[in-house]
Amino acid sequence: MVSAPPPLILNVDDTDAARYAKTRILQRAGLRVIEAGSGTEALEKVQNESPDLVLLDTKLPDINGFEVCRQLKQDPHTSMVLVLQTSASYLASPDKVRALDSGADNYLFEPIEPEELVANVRALLRLGRVERELRDMDRRKDEFLAILAHELRNPLGPIRNAVELLRSLDPHASPAQENARRVILRQTDHMVRLVDDLLDVSRISQGKIALRRAPVELCALLRSTVETAEPNMASRQHLLTVQLPDHDIWIDGDSVRLAQVVGNLLNNAAKFTAPGGRIALTACLEDQDAVIRVTDNGIGIDPEQAASIFDLFAQAGHSPDRVQDGLGIGLSLVRTLVKLHGGDVQAHSAGEGKGATFEVRLPTQAGTPQADATDCGTAKPAARPTDAYRILVVDDNVDSAEIVSALLQFAGHEVHMANDGASAIEAALRLQPDVIFLDIGLPDMSGVEVAETMRRNPQLAKTVLVALTGYGQDKDRMGAMAAGFNHHLTKPVNMETLNDTVRTFMRP
Repeated sequence: MVSAPPPLILNVDDTDAARYAKTRILQRAGLRVIEAGSGTEALEKVQNESPDLVLLDTKLPDINGFEVCRQLKQDPHTSMVLVLQTSASYLASPDKVRALDSGADNYLFEPIEPEELVANVRALLRLGRVERELRDMDRRKDEFLAILAHELRNPLGPIRNAVELLRSLDPHASPAQENARRVILRQTDHMVRLVDDLLDVSRISQGKIALRRAPVELCALLRSTVETAEPNMASRQHLLTVQLPDHDIWIDGDSVRLAQVVGNLLNNAAKFTAPGGRIALTACLEDQDAVIRVTDNGIGIDPEQAASIFDLFAQAGHSPDRVQDGLGIGLSLVRTLVKLHGGDVQAHSAGEGKGATFEVRLPTQAGTPQADATDCGTAKPAARPTDAYRILVVDDNVDSAEIVSALLQFAGHEVHMANDGASAIEAALRLQPDVIFLDIGLPDMSGVEVAETMRRNPQLAKTVLVALTGYGQDKDRMGAMAAGFNHHLTKPVNMETLNDTVRTFMRP
């Protein structure tokens, strides 16, 4: 086995006698030594010879040692080279501080005892070896994550496509079969999100996230992001309020990555807020910064964890009704993307159980108006579009009710849920919805009985009743219509069918 050569030291000193003495000391200690007599020569030899350590005198004829060290540490190709700075002229404590601030790994006053010089060089070389090993391990970790994410993604597409094919081949499957398919699809989508998180971890670690910058109007971007996040909010019955200024706010940024920042913050708020909780999104101008705030009344943050909440893989508890999911990557990615945009993100909380606010600050472009004192007002519930309706979804299968609600919420409707006949009747009388999607097979009474009860109440005379059931035979349709339903749909239904049904029966 061929042993590795001894470490290579570059000895930089313009005084021949001092340089010779230090070289002999290092050579007797078993180290290889090359020499330079000026700062320019030192910079050239570092580039060409790649020494492990530079023994650098501060007083040089052309460039002082402080500047040589600064240039070495700022150059990505030489930044990891160790620098041990020495001086017989700059002997005050501020001189040592200046050297260390310039990037030196240590600073020694001359004259130096031979044993002390060798001990310091060997100590720095040991630290450098450990640092190289850690960097190599980190590189291998990044490569492993990238390969793992790629290999995990390969089977997910066929799994999802196979379930969709089964649904097409047997569109009238029993509720139990359809529920199993939904479980597979839901868990596959969850796996896709985790794989995407793994890829983002790899990109963050390798510094490969690049922005595609262009002028971005922030308010329009936030409105679009809210539409994407609303199904998740609706599935957990969160009240999402939005407050945006009337004027434009222009950002020089990557619209996809900025949407990812806000989407991650909204999804994080939903994840850590119990069902029925409140989440607010606001945007405004403060001192020519665009300020985005996402506030919730969820589980809050322990003050001791606030400083580390943006660290990679950090997770600070979870909502009591949910198992802890995800990899703890979302907030770390938010911080990375915000900093790439020249901004800052902070988390604020009064403590556990007292909710949290995440605040993003981004520099604005020229053309954005001056900040108005009324910009940062209280968030208000988003106005319902003129073609949006109040809808009640009734299904004892929670997953089924949530997915239908999410699809309708995504279309802009106000959606509520019930999971049995009694609560459906109570909710219908309280909400007086425009449309009710009602399952036939309920645990306490059949959907037919629920419909008959609703039709006897004059408050619900104008409510459209739609049977949404796994029973799709002719006799099932006839029975539903006789009970007072306006329409009959057989599970599963897609978003287009749901929206077409609402538009058809609500058309003036």
